[in-house]
Amino acid sequence: MSAPVQDSTVLQICTFHLGDQAFGVNVTHVQELVRAQEMTPVPLAAEAVRGLINLRGQIVTAIDMRCRLGMPPRADGQPPMNVVINNGNGAVTLLVDEIGDVVDVVDVDAEAPPETMAVGRDLIERVYKLDGQLLFLLNTDRAVQVSSRPSPERN
Repeated sequence: MSAPVQDSTVLQICTFHLGDQAFGVNVTHVQELVRAQEMTPVPLAAEAVRGLINLRGQIVTAIDMRCRLGMPPRADGQPPMNVVINNGNGAVTLLVDEIGDVVDVVDVDAEAPPETMAVGRDLIERVYKLDGQLLFLLNTDRAVQVSSRPSPERN
């Protein structure tokens, strides 16, 4: 008699790097991957909103994932890469340091984000252990929700 087969789902994850940490989003949310683009700043936008890009006539908000995750800014002169996602509410681009590969993960291998994560824990959906490195799966809905800057105080 054989052991029961555990029902598991294989997910394809588009990976990217911020510093030496690996992150990813479900490939079903990825519209495309694009090199650095010219950005138009948005006055009074949330700190994580770096600007707007024109992607073949489509205006797309650019969100700096380093800022969203509480990481230091990228080095001057290092242009960000764009992971353009579309999760039903229109396209948004995530600004990342480097684009990785598409990897297959099994959902039963996922773990909850560690309690010790000081910043960004609410943006991480699952954590996978891959080849001696952790892969943090972003919750794209939460990652693109940015609040506006507080209004400057008037004297």
